Amino acid sequence: MQISPPFGYQAIAPFLRTQRVKLPPAGTLPGFTRRLNAMPVSFSEFSAACRDYPLVFSSNDEGKTFAPVAVLGLTDRENLFARDDGWAPGAYVPAYVRRYPFCMTRVTVSGVEQNERLICVEEACIAEGNEGEAMFGDGTEPLPRWSTIEKLLQEYEADLERVREMCGIVADYGLLEPFAMQANLNGGASMQLNGMYRVAESKLEFLNAGQHKNLLRKGIMGRIYLHLLSLENFARLLDRKAALVAQTQPASKN
Repeated sequence: MQISPPFGYQAIAPFLRTQRVKLPPAGTLPGFTRRLNAMPVSFSEFSAACRDYPLVFSSNDEGKTFAPVAVLGLTDRENLFARDDGWAPGAYVPAYVRRYPFCMTRVTVSGVEQNERLICVEEACIAEGNEGEAMFGDGTEPLPRWSTIEKLLQEYEADLERVREMCGIVADYGLLEPFAMQANLNGGASMQLNGMYRVAESKLEFLNAGQHKNLLRKGIMGRIYLHLLSLENFARLLDRKAALVAQTQPASKN
């Protein structure tokens, strides 16, 4: 049996009801989130995430498949929303962060990927003895904390399936185009963010009636416009970056 961890997780193991788990203290972030300049977003997250982040499409196989991500930084391994005391106040915290140290993954048995999803946990967060927190009672009944976590995991996984369908349809309709973001900071430094895709708004008018109806029926058209509106948040990212650079630069002497 082979289990592949999601990006950022070190090693995961199937979660057992008898296990106690060391949950991250309130207000803290998993270490890997500080090194991500983009993070996956699910179908239902578009409406909340579009207010704070540019939502773009990425591809790890040269345009064969796509996935939507929230852009968190303008350079590699930069998360402008991760702070020492947690996520930036007032900004939406993606479910990818909130589900940690748990996740759901497909299992490969003898080289064949299984349809069922398995709830797993980061191995480093499995507690020993009486450490950590129990998720189930002595009678293996779920405790309130676990019920909340399981609901998040189940809804997030279902949303990921919907977003995979969305990306397949948008790509099949030929709506995606590559683009790059270029910017100059006040200090003269320049930066460029590549490898992103966006919906070409001009192509929407060439959809036939059946395609347009399908996008509306599946709720994809609404996500397309949320995605297009969110691209204005690149300017807000640049403001965050400029503020961070200003804080790290030594004060000038008069």
